[in-house]
Amino acid sequence: MLKTYKILSLLLSYPDAQLQNFLRECEIELKDEALLSSEKIDGINHFVNHFTKMDLTDWQAEYVQLFDYSRSASLHLFEHIKGDSKDRGQAMVDMLEFYHENEMQLSSNELPDYIPAFLEFLSTQQTEKASEFLSEPVHIIQRIFMALKEKNHPYQYILAAIVSLSAHQPDAKITESLIKNEKPLDLDAEYEEEPVEFGGDNSCLNCKKEGYGKLYQ
Repeated sequence: MLKTYKILSLLLSYPDAQLQNFLRECEIELKDEALLSSEKIDGINHFVNHFTKMDLTDWQAEYVQLFDYSRSASLHLFEHIKGDSKDRGQAMVDMLEFYHENEMQLSSNELPDYIPAFLEFLSTQQTEKASEFLSEPVHIIQRIFMALKEKNHPYQYILAAIVSLSAHQPDAKITESLIKNEKPLDLDAEYEEEPVEFGGDNSCLNCKKEGYGKLYQ
């Protein structure tokens, strides 16, 4: 397992007491694997110092406010490129099938495009393969980083570390296009939208796949 990807997945997940207790171990584990530069580890230490001192309930409330109420910082990849369209549901079905083909099982309450889930999948790959897979949605992750950097929020350091692991760094023009075409999050529409079924009875699981990279176009 690639510990760095697993740790970044944990740091980007909804915080709980176990995560908060683990924060101080991050630096040792990340330095041991040495996939991140010292600059990126220093940024993560800034994140650690900030949230170690914060009351857990305050951290949880801040997490929800930061990631659930703004499309620009959403941790769901397809939120940024599919928005509220029906294509988003099919893209998630295709990504779930991609996980299954690579022997990755999600818990029942996780959507396949949730970045922590994606990072957990990458942690099961070889280093070069994980880096190549990460390069597919790197422009979306860069967009989230930019949104967090604009807010000067400590979570920016986690996103910056993730981007740095990609085999190909983001193209500024593509990221700018994502920002330009981004629509405001309509929470009412989100709740009204019919849920996507991921069970074996879903006929879309038998649809012809276009390939992993096509999911992010």
